[in-house]
Amino acid sequence: MTPAEITRIRFWDRSARRYAARPVADSKAYETTLERTGAWLTPTDDVLEIGCGTGSTAIRLAPHSGRITGTDISPEMIAIAEERRSDGGPANVTFLAAALSDARLEPTAFDVVMAFNVLHLLEDLPDALTRIGKLLKPGGLLISKTPCLGDMPVMLRLVIPAMQLFGKAPPVSYFGKDALRQAMQEAGFDIEETGLHAAGGHALFIVARKR
Repeated sequence: MTPAEITRIRFWDRSARRYAARPVADSKAYETTLERTGAWLTPTDDVLEIGCGTGSTAIRLAPHSGRITGTDISPEMIAIAEERRSDGGPANVTFLAAALSDARLEPTAFDVVMAFNVLHLLEDLPDALTRIGKLLKPGGLLISKTPCLGDMPVMLRLVIPAMQLFGKAPPVSYFGKDALRQAMQEAGFDIEETGLHAAGGHALFIVARKR
């Protein structure tokens, strides 16, 4: 485990309970993302969600799929997700404290990998996309929504390092929408659908198919 991975785990473990208590920032856009994602899922799909956080999205999308495995690097996040699942949650959802490199995630095991608000939090985007491709079956889908911080105004980008100094923001990667699309294509994906998460925002929704 790298120092950067340890830093990320500690940040999210510390933040888990506060994160769970916080309302969705843009509920309308979130519901739209759920609808767009659900339209791509089928009742037989074996789905992996990376960076599942407290499990809300996996639980909401469970009726659209055969099985969902939610993973997160933070054991505290997974503990909250398990609490939510056990409190009358769907039976076809399981949660696992794991990184993308975890050996328990078997190659070509999944029809769909979902990655919401997580790709910009990973240390090495090209490596992460390559790993995701290896987890997918041929023709499998990567469905993602990603804040493209490289497209944000400079003044807003300068705020993030200041927040990180005080432990208020996690380590992030800065890339724009074009760079994200290009990285997916170079990792062996063809983009099937793309669009902004919210009007005027910098978060990009992408459905990409493994070649």
